[in-house]
Amino acid sequence: MHLNSSMLWLELLLGFAIGLSLGLLGGGGSILTVPALVYLVGQTPQAAVTTSLAIVGANSLMGASFHNKQGTLDWRIALPFGGVGMLAAYLASGFSALLRPEILLIIFATLMLVVGVLLLKQNFNTTSDVTEKPFWVVITSGAGVGLLTGILGVGGGFLIVPALVMLVGVPMQMAVGTSLVIIAMNSFAGLLGHLDGETLQPLVILVFVIAGLAGTLTGSKLAKHLPAQKLQKLFAVFVILLAVTLLADNFSKLY
Repeated sequence: MHLNSSMLWLELLLGFAIGLSLGLLGGGGSILTVPALVYLVGQTPQAAVTTSLAIVGANSLMGASFHNKQGTLDWRIALPFGGVGMLAAYLASGFSALLRPEILLIIFATLMLVVGVLLLKQNFNTTSDVTEKPFWVVITSGAGVGLLTGILGVGGGFLIVPALVMLVGVPMQMAVGTSLVIIAMNSFAGLLGHLDGETLQPLVILVFVIAGLAGTLTGSKLAKHLPAQKLQKLFAVFVILLAVTLLADNFSKLY
């Protein structure tokens, strides 16, 4: 696929923004990626789901390595949460092909709206203490996020961070790094399940990943110094606005 210069710069900018969101917040990459691929790059929603999983998975893996070096990653939670999520993501990956493109994006946007409101209202744990929760809570949360990853093509970061903080009891800065391992695991499992359906565009993925890695590195370094609560509130407002826009656009196409 040939890219003209304006499209190349647009994809580099989008890729950097996606990576920055992942590195800074441990989520938001997939929230940005699917709409960007559909509305700006011109992919179908089903193709965007598959491409998003490849882009977000690669960027998350790099971001996780940065956070691991900084000591803001909890492997004891990441591996079981991500492991059960991988299985759920792989098993659920075929469902997106059964849905109309507009329905897929409406479900995606509704989920964004719910999560955005929850993020806006939630008072997060910003201390360094981890409140231990039963193992079944970790497993159940991981399975739920993995299910949504497989169907909607989201790495689940915008769900994983709230789940880790609100359900599992992980402090915000630790949740950001931990979520990136889980996102990478879920994304690659979901991608494997989607490979038979849509033809990937390697050049688009490469451009997004290269720019995203630069954004992820920048975000991971900034995450240590910026106030997590304020960032999360701003992210929540952005998610809600984007969700409302997607809902309005796709509801109008149903009739």
